Amino acid sequence: MDMTLFFALLTFAFVASGTPGPNNLMLLASGANFGFRRTLPHMLGISLGHSFMVFVIGLGLAQLFETVPVLRQILVVVSLAYMLWLAWKIAHAAPPKEGAAGGKPFTFWQAVAFQWVNPKAWIMAIGAQTNYAQGEGWTAAAIVGLGFLMVNFPAITVWAWMGTEVRRLLTNTRRLRIFNWTMATLLVASLLPILVH
Repeated sequence: MDMTLFFALLTFAFVASGTPGPNNLMLLASGANFGFRRTLPHMLGISLGHSFMVFVIGLGLAQLFETVPVLRQILVVVSLAYMLWLAWKIAHAAPPKEGAAGGKPFTFWQAVAFQWVNPKAWIMAIGAQTNYAQGEGWTAAAIVGLGFLMVNFPAITVWAWMGTEVRRLLTNTRRLRIFNWTMATLLVASLLPILVH
């Protein structure tokens, strides 16, 4: 891949990774509810999990959905159901000081697995492989995956950090509840393009 195209890939990956979507809204909520340090495994799971997903899609997984369209519909239904469940969990999260009842941040492996039901992650991965992979095979797929690996973590770190800054304003249960319901509503709103499409 020539450097001009690779720079274009890095720009696309950074912008796509840093714009609002399910991952970033959840990081914002996690930073606010659990702090930056406890959100780190979630962040690493997103970065490594999504980069791996981009690579696997580049190896031909996206073609499977074109060959068997019903699989795409199943993925959409499962994704929407899971996102709605997550929105409900965020909306009903108790303040961290309430101990175990306050919930736990996503683990590394939960964040990795989440990429496979995240509609924005699929769109980003397919778009990147379609537009930036030069040729076929594992090398082209790996270069696009590597591009995401290089810029995803810095892009999403901003969201977790913003959550920790917002946390300073969430000094009482009422404010935290309003914040969590707002994040849950925004997460559901991020699904609207999928429903319309």
